[in-house]
Amino acid sequence: MNTTLETTANPLPEELAFLGERLTAFNDGDVGASERKALAVFVRDEDGAVVAGISGYTAWGWLYVQWLWVDERLRGQHMAGKMLDAAEHEAVARGCRNAWIDTFNPNAAKVYQRQGYEPFGTLANFPIGRSRIFLQKRLALA
Repeated sequence: MNTTLETTANPLPEELAFLGERLTAFNDGDVGASERKALAVFVRDEDGAVVAGISGYTAWGWLYVQWLWVDERLRGQHMAGKMLDAAEHEAVARGCRNAWIDTFNPNAAKVYQRQGYEPFGTLANFPIGRSRIFLQKRLALA
């Protein structure tokens, strides 16, 4: 087989989808079906605009919170905690027993620790001058 190596900053969406499908098939064969399912929590204002939210997924009995954002006007009102509670509740309903999240913001790490998340690893200087902190939590079974 002759091959070429291509590096791009503009991959085609269908090529990325193909990679995802192939990796999923490999992983499913290796460790069993992930049953990956998207999970989002949104907070909306009176006009229906998103003012806070979580995006992530559940897979292999874990909740992964990929993105968590709160509008400045709502910060300091425990909105992150309320959203995490909602996401964790849904994850438990889906059969998850654990959750993980990462951040390079020290204030966010404190919020997550107040929610019961415990650090399990860091990457120094990611980004430069900060550390990326990985946290996990055992979810309460319903």
